[in-house]
Formats: sequence, structure tokens, C-alpha cells
Amino acid sequence: MTLVWVSMSRGKLLREVVKKILGREYADRVWSRIEMVGDIAVIRKPPDLAPELFIPVGEEILRTLPYVKSVWLAITPIKSQYRVREHVFLAGERRSVTTYREHGCVFKIDINNVYASPALNYEHRRVAELVSPGEFVINMFAGAGLFSIIIAKKARPKQVISIDVNPRAYELMLENISLNKVEGVVTARLGDAAQVIKDYVNSADRVLMPLPEYSRTYLPEAISALDRRGVIHVYDFVSAESREEALVKGRGVFERELRGLGVMYEFLFSRVVRSVGPRYYQVVLDIHVTRKQ
Repeated sequence: MTLVWVSMSRGKLLREVVKKILGREYADRVWSRIEMVGDIAVIRKPPDLAPELFIPVGEEILRTLPYVKSVWLAITPIKSQYRVREHVFLAGERRSVTTYREHGCVFKIDINNVYASPALNYEHRRVAELVSPGEFVINMFAGAGLFSIIIAKKARPKQVISIDVNPRAYELMLENISLNKVEGVVTARLGDAAQVIKDYVNSADRVLMPLPEYSRTYLPEAISALDRRGVIHVYDFVSAESREEALVKGRGVFERELRGLGVMYEFLFSRVVRSVGPRYYQVVLDIHVTRKQ
């Protein structure tokens, strides 16, 4: 059965389960959200607690949420260039692969080997709705292909070049392209985006950079791919006291970067995608860039 991928901000549910199983002192220490990827539930472990404590918590989640078939515990932050967490299996079916639907598309995901975040659900649709007919789009950090495939299905782009360095992500991206019947529009490429994008210099109308750790580092390559002018969607992490300050600081960072690259630019849109920690935010900036001749 294919299930919808949703982000469950059911802080009360998880904390009530932890309180019931482990006691009140533990309930206040857990990250409150249960993330659903298809029929897999993921919870996060506080750094000072043993994973074994959460096995009965996983079993209780299975009993409480009958549509959940597998429960995993994230025990590390996102790490490595593949942007994946290390997970420990807790309860249910011992598998990390699931399928789900988002915005009318079907995706296969392996939570142990490919980055996937429910928090980007809105961004997938928002960016797709901005794409005009006939655009040439490059997604520099495509993962399993969510942005790329939703753009192909919801808009009418000429082509979407979908790049990722993770071999498992590339494998799943190929499957997802086939599942959604967008073979004639989405082209999957395996490799470092900074190198692969050299095949598309002066080609793109729009470039996506949904990998905050590399959005500044790879900005020159993204600009070089534009057909002199176009839109770049950059995602970044910002430390700030408030969401408003995060947007101001994010714009300031990329203003400095763009000035250093000697291009003309205009900020079209910005928003906080989510809070990722105390006074730490993920932001997105849509920037129209024109290279000087």
C-alpha cells in the first residue's frame, strides 16, 4: 500500500507515549515531532539517552498509529556529503525503504541512504508553480528526484537536469523518473554537481540549490549555468534570534557573495522553511541573477 508522506507535528502524541513508557522526566527531553515517510515513522534520540530505551516507545507508536509499519530512531545529526542520518531500528517491519505520494507523484525512498525531509513538501510545490513552459531547469542536489519530478509533472519545462553525487539517490531517482513517466523531461546525472554542471554552461533558465551546506560554495557554478540571466533558488542555514532576523541575515550573506562574483541580482522572494534548532533556521531565497557581458 502506498501512503502519503506527511509531517506530523504531534508533539503531544510522542511525549505522551514517552511519558507512559519511560516517565515524565524523559518526556520533556525528546524532540516532539514524529516524521512520517510513507509508512515509516522516525523519531529522534536526545544525545544523552541510550537507543535501547526507545524500543518500547517504538512498539507503542505501532499500536497507537495503525498505518505505521516500521519505526526507526535517528541517533545522529545529518552528516556526510550524502546528508543522511544514522538510524536504529525500533519496531515493526525491519525495512528502511518505503513509497509515498506527494503532489500527485509517487516516490520510492530509502531513509537510511537518501536525504528526505517532510519540511520541503511546500517548497516542492511552490517552486514547481514558478516554472514557466519551456524552461530549462537544473537541480544541482536532487536526491531521489522530488523537486525535479514534481516540476516535470506540475509545470511544462523543456528539460530538468537532476544531479546527485550519492549513488543510492541516483538509483532511486532513476526508479522514480520511471514511476512517474517523466523520462522525456527529467535527465538523471550521477556526480559532483560542480563538475556535472560544466556540461550545461549558459543553458539554464532556473537552477535549484536545495543543499544548504553547499549553496554558497557552489554558487559560481550555478551562475555559470544560467543562460546569462535566470533564477537561482538557494537554501541556507542561518543562526538568528528570530525568523525575521534569519531572513535579513540570509539576504546579507548572499548579497556579499553575489557582489564578489560581479553579477547583477534581485531578490524575488524569501521565506523561513523551518526551524532546525534553537535560534537556527533554514531559509530559501529566490534570486534573479544577470551576468555582465
